[in-house]
Amino acid sequence: MPGYLILHGDVTDPDGYEEYKAKAQPVLAAHGGRYLVRGGGSTAVEGEWLPRFVVVEFPSYEAALAFYRSPEYQEAAEIRKRCSTSAVAIVEGLPTP
Repeated sequence: MPGYLILHGDVTDPDGYEEYKAKAQPVLAAHGGRYLVRGGGSTAVEGEWLPRFVVVEFPSYEAALAFYRSPEYQEAAEIRKRCSTSAVAIVEGLPTP
């Protein structure tokens, strides 16, 4: 079953966020991740949401956790935390039919 990293956030330092993306993307690829949603327009239709959404699919829930917990990503995550407000979750997907 696939695993997903879901982030919603608000970028407060766009230049710093570009540095984060440059460091995070190779680590994401090394763990088999691929972007399904990355930025773009969004409309909150219920509840309160931050404006930026990112959804990354991994081969498995375990692979998503391994990516997030890796020292390389944690180094990049420190940059993200300095230049944005965000919430991140790792979720398990459904089996493919």
